[in-house]
Amino acid sequence: MSQTKTAIFTGGCFWCMVRPFDETPGIVNVVSGYTGGHVANPTYEQVKSHTTGHTEAVAITYDPAVISYQQLLDIYWQQTDPTDAMGQFQDRGDNYRPVIFVQNETERQLAIASREKLAASGRFTDPIVTKIEDAQPFYPAEAEHQDFYKRHPERFAEEIAGREEFTAKYWQKEANVRG
Repeated sequence: MSQTKTAIFTGGCFWCMVRPFDETPGIVNVVSGYTGGHVANPTYEQVKSHTTGHTEAVAITYDPAVISYQQLLDIYWQQTDPTDAMGQFQDRGDNYRPVIFVQNETERQLAIASREKLAASGRFTDPIVTKIEDAQPFYPAEAEHQDFYKRHPERFAEEIAGREEFTAKYWQKEANVRG
């Protein structure tokens, strides 16, 4: 078995960020959690109060022999509105901001090149504002926030609706190719 790696992304509600990665070959595990703040082991209520500096995030454990970090970035861009710095879809505030948390210089260079390619594509008329920041401690969320889309499909459908419309509008060609 090959070595696994972990990627950390934020892009609004972590419930909505799990499924696209979880259903992708080469992904070993996706954990909802919090990163980027100044309080150790924050709770959902603390993060939601906007007092800890954390952002809802997903930690994606993947097998680089099956899926590359670049492929993860490609999936990531299609899950977020990269032109919205202060939230995603109906989720508003700094705890929902879009960030790619990088763990080394290779990830940083790939993320920067990916963001520049997206900006140059003309797909969006507004500037791409997704941040690329150094990885910080990641704290898994409480059990009730893990695998939310599987355990609460009706509620998940409500949460994901705006994202799905956005994806259809901006990524329809890729969605048709992938699926």
